[in-house]
Formats: sequence, C-alpha cells, structure tokens
Amino acid sequence: MEFARPTQLDDALAMLATGEWDVLAGGTDYFPALQDEHPIAPILDISVIEGLRGVSPSVDGWRIGALTTWTDLIRADLPPVFDALKLSAREVGSIQIQNRATVAGNLCNASPAADGVPPLLIMDANVELSSSAGQRVLPLTDFVLSNRQTALSEGELLTAILIPERAARGRSSFLKLGARKYLVISIAMVSVRLVLEDDRVSDAAVAVGACSVVAQRLSDLENELIGFPISELSNVVTARHFAGLTPISDIRASDSYREVAAIELVRRAIAQAAGR
Repeated sequence: MEFARPTQLDDALAMLATGEWDVLAGGTDYFPALQDEHPIAPILDISVIEGLRGVSPSVDGWRIGALTTWTDLIRADLPPVFDALKLSAREVGSIQIQNRATVAGNLCNASPAADGVPPLLIMDANVELSSSAGQRVLPLTDFVLSNRQTALSEGELLTAILIPERAARGRSSFLKLGARKYLVISIAMVSVRLVLEDDRVSDAAVAVGACSVVAQRLSDLENELIGFPISELSNVVTARHFAGLTPISDIRASDSYREVAAIELVRRAIAQAAGR
C-alpha cells in the first residue's frame, strides 16, 4: 500500500494531480468506514501540512484552516456568532474524537447528520478548494451535494472554510436531539443566527440538519423573522416553514417525529439566540 505524508501544500497538490488518493486528515471517519478491510487506494496523509491549522481573522472575515480540529475551534477566541459552531463541536463524538477530527473533514464526509453543517450554513460559509491548477471558492450550499457526495473535483483538496464578515454578526445557537445526550447521531439538529436592533430582528438565518439528504436553510422563516420584536418570536415558527424538508424514517426516528422535533428545536434555538 502506498502512503505519503507531505509537509507542504504544493507537494500534496502535486501528488493529487497524479492519480487517485484517499485523503486522510483526522481519520475519524475514514478508519471506521474500513471496518475489517485493508485500504485499497493509496493514502495521502495531510495532517502535518504547514499552515492549514487554526482559526484566524482575514481581510474579508474569518478563515478556518482545513486541519483545524473541533478542540481547536472550542478553544479559539471568537465572536459570539461562532457560539453555534462551538456548541456543535462539543457534540462531535467524544473528547478524543474532538481532539483529532477536523471541521473540514466533517464537510467532506458529507453525512446528512454532520453536526458542523447547520452552524456553518447560518454564517454563509464558503469553502476554498485548491489544486495544482489553482484555487476556487464555493458556497457551502454548492459543496455538499448529497449523502456522501461533494463538489470536490479530481485533484482538489479542501484547504479552508471561509466566513464572510457580513455574516459574522449577531448571536447564534445550536441544538441537537439524539437518543441520548452524548456520543450519538442526530435525529434532528438546528442552528439559528439572529442580529437584533432595538429588540427587533434585523437579520436572521435558520438551518436544519438530519431532516434532509443535505442540511437546509429555511429562507421563508428567515424573511418572516425580520422586523419581529424578540418578545413575539415564538409565534412566527409554523409547520409550513418546514415543508421543504424531506425527513426519512430509520432506526433512530420516524419522518413525522423528525419534523415535529425540528419545529420545536427551531423555536427553542431562536429563543436562545435572542437571549430569552
């Protein structure tokens, strides 16, 4: 089995351009997926590439490097709008997993129940994709396409998650429902970002995960929240705002239960983001 562990990004991109590799960062999804089998494809371990770890301000907002772990994110000194992402970080497996797993890997795994997607959606996150031919930036909504499917092209590597300055305002919240409190796959999860001016909503973003093949923003609800006083926000959320979701029935919950749970979670998350 071929194995490579470059320390420079250009070297990694040059290797990716030569053929198919299994890219390994934290490995917390990769190795469990193998079960009792041995890897077949050559492995490109990117975990020691310089300059890809950490959260930092940029000219246009914030940059989360591809090798940033959930623990790195929890410990980072960030504005209140990142609270939802930090709350989701504490729900990603055990502390040992949080120490190893990367935020970018959570996106590339593209699970419908990926805890990091709804908090990043409410911050209008983009992803930076690099290859030997150059870079391109995609909205997160265009990157995660379906269950285990992303828009990564051959030879590309996700090198950063970008949060625009305009979406790095306000307060946020994240709620997750599972069969137990910790170490569980979501039945439903939601994330909310609110910007308040004079006790009224001036900007809003709401996302629901684990209730569709890809986490979804609820744009109709977002538009209706704008202008409402915080004392009346609980009256805005109705079942019609969730009509675009396509929850499934599985071993964890029925589709109807997921829908009811999502509605209640959104109401609670809005109250939390509003400081109530």
